[in-house]
Amino acid sequence: MPNRLQYETSPYLLQHAENPVDWYPWGKEAFDKAMREDKPIFLSIGYSTCHWCHVMAHESFENEQIAEVLNRDYVCIKVDREERPDIDQVYMTACQAMTGSGGWPTSLFLTPDRKPFYAGTYFPPRGSRRMIGFYDLLLHIAEQWHADRDSLIRSADKILSYLHQPQQTPTAETENLPQKAASQFARMYDKQNGGFGRAPKFPTPHNLLFLMLYGKQKGDRNAIDMALHTLTQMRKGGIYDHIGGGFARYSTDAIFLVPHFEKMLYDNALLMMACAAAYSVSKNKLFLRTAEDCAAYVLREMTDECGGFYSAQDADSEGGEGMYYVFGYDEILSVLGEEKGKQFNAYFGITQDGNFAGKNIPNRLHGEAEADAFTEERQKLYTYRKARMQLHLDDKILTAWNALMIAALTYVYRVSGDPCYLSAARRAAGCIETHLCENDQLYVSHRNGVRSEKGFLDDYAFYCVALISLYSATGEAAYLDRANTLCRAALEQFRDPAGGYTMNGKENEELILAAKETYDGALPSGNAVLLYVLTRLSQLDASGEWEDAKEQQIEFLRRESAEYPVGHSMYLLSLLFSEDPPPKITVVCGKDAVMHSIVEQLPLYADVTVLPEETDTYKRLNDQTTYYVCHNQSCLPPTNELSDMRL
Repeated sequence: MPNRLQYETSPYLLQHAENPVDWYPWGKEAFDKAMREDKPIFLSIGYSTCHWCHVMAHESFENEQIAEVLNRDYVCIKVDREERPDIDQVYMTACQAMTGSGGWPTSLFLTPDRKPFYAGTYFPPRGSRRMIGFYDLLLHIAEQWHADRDSLIRSADKILSYLHQPQQTPTAETENLPQKAASQFARMYDKQNGGFGRAPKFPTPHNLLFLMLYGKQKGDRNAIDMALHTLTQMRKGGIYDHIGGGFARYSTDAIFLVPHFEKMLYDNALLMMACAAAYSVSKNKLFLRTAEDCAAYVLREMTDECGGFYSAQDADSEGGEGMYYVFGYDEILSVLGEEKGKQFNAYFGITQDGNFAGKNIPNRLHGEAEADAFTEERQKLYTYRKARMQLHLDDKILTAWNALMIAALTYVYRVSGDPCYLSAARRAAGCIETHLCENDQLYVSHRNGVRSEKGFLDDYAFYCVALISLYSATGEAAYLDRANTLCRAALEQFRDPAGGYTMNGKENEELILAAKETYDGALPSGNAVLLYVLTRLSQLDASGEWEDAKEQQIEFLRRESAEYPVGHSMYLLSLLFSEDPPPKITVVCGKDAVMHSIVEQLPLYADVTVLPEETDTYKRLNDQTTYYVCHNQSCLPPTNELSDMRL
């Protein structure tokens, strides 16, 4: 019989609704049962496209013997980390404190009052010399719960006490943090393969955005080149889907060849921003094509009828990871024909021996990448691949991730001039306002007509970025007004009197710990993104309303980032914007001007207003398209040639 997860809307929870485990969703019913029956809680946190979550589910949660022990000795709770990032953050912090590492699935054992006393990630069903088996672990903890419960409770109290300790104020020097970060990135940089450090390599595009802005502002060509080379190697590698577009979550090796194949909306949004910025600073068409191909993938495969965007596509298909994305040598010949097939295989590094489990991940690591190579052949293989097997789609619409994609689409519009991207961004913002917002209250996710929890800090901060990006792309005051309104709501809900902003606000459930993220991970931290919002609003709104909050947040994050600046690139990017505001450009279109040709030549980082006609303030010069540029409280004479401005 299906368990209680059958009544949920989260794709991850629904994946476990048929398990023999008597799963509960996070909530009062499960907590009351644990208290009433005096049982510990087993908490499992993951997401629907997580490979190792699938493995543990098949090995353990579908195992009747293991399910019998779980149902007898525990109250079992499943959490979708994407719908409840607050729970994930609190218990991931606990897991890292107890084990020194973390990841998904996250497996925790809690007291009935939700205090963790043991944690790990993936456990195999049976043990080995290297790792205890899940079955034996369950029996051991159940025995300890009955025989020596006091020691487990003491352990839980000790862990919770440690987590509640205030962070020590860093003693590191807080001056010149952007310069220090750029130097640290240079030391970590893989000159041959791109990226930073060793395998696995995560995209972390916000690091690349920081390096490009830093390099442009400070005249550091090496910082820009590190970012451009990294994006080039990613575009050439197997982490990029050369057949259907879009990037996978991360590379398992140092050369960006073999990815962890799941595709996440947020990765592709951030990488679209980075590629758009790379094109803006380099004018290399490969970056523009990459950004547009990622956008085409999202609009084709990840877009709901309301205009919102789905969360992710799975890594696994046909019982194995990555099988959807790989090809045999002869398989290519059968689709493309002998002559074209051999040419395609040579170009994309496809061999008889293969480069992944006897199959091939198409890549260009052995040569230069061409933006338009084998366009027709890739379309044939795309159609063939879709018919060959199916991928699981996590079709919930997340506010924070949709906001990133809205901002990304405005970036691609700004560098391409193609209005289809702006139109898609507008539609997605409308979807958020219709399905994920009630008055000034945001919600985390929406699926099948049901929305989930009230929004967290990231939802507000990221959506404000989307609104500011729409304002910068259109000049329409309604977007800026909405950003101002929601930023006020965020400050009211999430401000911590001790400094910074917590993930949970006044409208959210109170957990055992108030999560407050400042460190950038795969996503930039909510605190750093909120600083970006405060910075941009203070520059766009002359009222001075945001100045105090901005300065307080700068100082809070300055202390937090001093020990390890490269872990706070979004804060540093926001700091650069604060110290050197972007230019403001007003364009008065010429009578025969083509809008897209005007938009695509404007600097991506500038605030732009495009006027189709003259006004009393802004006139045409020489009856042609005219640019009015103001920068650092100084306005330059109007000009017909933007290249004269040296922006």
